[in-house]
Amino acid sequence: MTDKNQKILERINEYADKVLNGIDPQKVQISYQLEKLKPVMEEIAKEENSTVEDIFILYMDLASEASVEREKKFQSTLGNMNTYGDMLP
Repeated sequence: MTDKNQKILERINEYADKVLNGIDPQKVQISYQLEKLKPVMEEIAKEENSTVEDIFILYMDLASEASVEREKKFQSTLGNMNTYGDMLP
């Protein structure tokens, strides 16, 4: 992930933390969540000379990529814990 993309992801996530604070994403419709994120995506789209749709797609791709990376790190940590655990008497 490029630095620029990382900053976009962080910016949208920080905004989401503010406007979606306290909601359960599993219980709230995605359309509602996206509507709440639309202002920051519009702002980024203007800055990037892009469309809101393109920023949304980029956000979804970046969020997926970040999720995969977190999962890899988690699995690596679990693997390390298991390896060290196997070495204990």
